[in-house]
Amino acid sequence: MNKHIVIVGGGYVGLYTALRLQRRLHRELRAGEVRVTIIDPQSYMTYQPFLPEAAAGNLSPRHVVAPLRRILPGVRILNGTVTKVNHGEHTVTFQPAEGEAREVAYDVIVMAAGSISRTLPIPGLTDIGIGFKTVGEAIALRNRVLHLLDVAESTDDPEVRRRALTFVVVGAGFAGVEALAELEDMAKDSTRYYRNIGPSDVRWVLVEATNRVLPEVGPEMGRWTLEQLRERGIEVKLDTRLESCVGGHVVLSDGTEFDAETLVWTAGVKPSPVVKDSDLPLDERGRIKTTAMLTVAGAEGAFAAGDAAGVPDVTNPGQYCAPNAQHAVRQARVLGDNIVRYLRGQQLVQYRHKYVGSVAGLGLHQGVANVYGIKLRGFPAWFMHRTYHLSRVPTLNRKVRVVVDWTLALFFKRETISLGEMEHPREDFRAAVATTHR
Repeated sequence: MNKHIVIVGGGYVGLYTALRLQRRLHRELRAGEVRVTIIDPQSYMTYQPFLPEAAAGNLSPRHVVAPLRRILPGVRILNGTVTKVNHGEHTVTFQPAEGEAREVAYDVIVMAAGSISRTLPIPGLTDIGIGFKTVGEAIALRNRVLHLLDVAESTDDPEVRRRALTFVVVGAGFAGVEALAELEDMAKDSTRYYRNIGPSDVRWVLVEATNRVLPEVGPEMGRWTLEQLRERGIEVKLDTRLESCVGGHVVLSDGTEFDAETLVWTAGVKPSPVVKDSDLPLDERGRIKTTAMLTVAGAEGAFAAGDAAGVPDVTNPGQYCAPNAQHAVRQARVLGDNIVRYLRGQQLVQYRHKYVGSVAGLGLHQGVANVYGIKLRGFPAWFMHRTYHLSRVPTLNRKVRVVVDWTLALFFKRETISLGEMEHPREDFRAAVATTHR
């Protein structure tokens, strides 16, 4: 047996599938009978549920990512993108970060490319919009909020001040609500260090096209979350769409207009573009058509899971598994085992997992949860949120680092420093060169 397994994507599914293969096929990997390759633009996996805490300064950004090469010593990591999948020829086109594209042959392919932000053709969205799917976006957003507090403190122009202190979040799912709650909590905490800015001066607006927030935790918990957000002074606009934001002038479908310097877009995701650049079958939602065994329908030697795959939910006939971390981690375990069974000519098993519920953090010591029908809110839900996600973080190394961050936060105030120059590190040097050559 001399097989090459290529995993497209190093997120939840990619990392945990490779971990499973590394454990189950350690002898074959050591003997060179099996090779496993992950292709991803990054050399790390981001644990996305902790992005809001990283943005708020409760966790170090380095501790919400897991280095692929350290965790997967038996796996080859190629940094770059897959621009095309030709399953008929069993090859992928790999475009490295630098250099020419080349073909990589495989025997088994795992499509774990994940998702990207789903945007709409809204005028001006690229002017002030920022997503919230990567650690880079989370830290840039943190720096932006703190920088704009500095701007507001340092100006005498009321219009500049009002614009700087207005923040808009579009989308009231997990990403939007948790990002908003953590950042609002951080900004409110930061105002104590400013002479001319109080918590009531900072305006937060949550825009949601449907009539509810956090649908994942159920109607009752969703209503409680809505009440909590409004009690904190956050403007929540339901049944409302973003019409335009050209030059930072925000126009909503309810007729509201105002200026804002920052808009966070969390209104849904869509499969990675590589899904369309393949000859694998797609379902009606543009995801890879996947069976309950996590194989690609009608494609020998092809597997898929996660956000880019339409995985049937066998516990709820006619429905698909939700695109979240809870399913992705568990799918990866079954996926890895099924690949081993496939290589050994054994019968594959179905992925079966009944959704246990959801937990969400709403800032420090605040949360909401609906798990196995048990509904919690406030501190108990916040504690459950942290405990559950800590258990899901890969490797003991990362778990310990996260706990240390949380422990230090109990005794020391969080940092409220903007390091925005990290996003443009060469600007000061360029300015110095320009001054020298005058």
